[in-house]
Amino acid sequence: MKIKYFSTLAIASFISFAVVTVPAYVRSARAEPCAGTVNPCAGTNPCAGTNPCAGANPCAGANPCAGASASAIPTIYADPATSDNLAIRGYDPVAYFTEGAPVLGSSEYTYEWKGVTWQFSSNEHKELFASDPEAYAPQYGGYCAKALSEGNLASTVPEAWKIVDGKLYLNYSLEVQQEWLADVPGNIASANDRWPEILNVATSIWYDTVGAVQF
Repeated sequence: MKIKYFSTLAIASFISFAVVTVPAYVRSARAEPCAGTVNPCAGTNPCAGTNPCAGANPCAGANPCAGASASAIPTIYADPATSDNLAIRGYDPVAYFTEGAPVLGSSEYTYEWKGVTWQFSSNEHKELFASDPEAYAPQYGGYCAKALSEGNLASTVPEAWKIVDGKLYLNYSLEVQQEWLADVPGNIASANDRWPEILNVATSIWYDTVGAVQF
């Protein structure tokens, strides 16, 4: 599957800059500036003895790394090509369980959870989700279950879905879903081992099915 992602990107690199969209884009999570950085103000005081630091203390003031987020990657996938911050591209997560099909939600019925907006096709579905979001939300924050099993983060499409043991799983595409279905237990186990720690890996790369290349 990795080859498919990188093949798409290689082809996209030859497309003219006049093209507004490409089949896929990849974004490298920006390295956390405070991750693994040795605190220059910790340990032996560099200003002890003959004081070369007389005057303003270079270590005084707010710590630029204090309170820094451990992850630059959102916990829940929301389509970055829109400004709506919608989970599952606006589709109703409850409908997968009640209707057995992907159903587009409505802006009339929305619920905010984990920093994104979830849309529903009815108020009943909204209330069901609000009562127990974990029961209806897709696994791995809505990122591709197959990509995650390989150590990557990828977007998903609402049509590539499956409920396994009462949990909803999404995939990057219907084609990728077929690869995931070839070994569902193994792929789930591998993805479970990586989630959610993968969100904190500064070198993680994630792929999206829409939009221009972004870094």
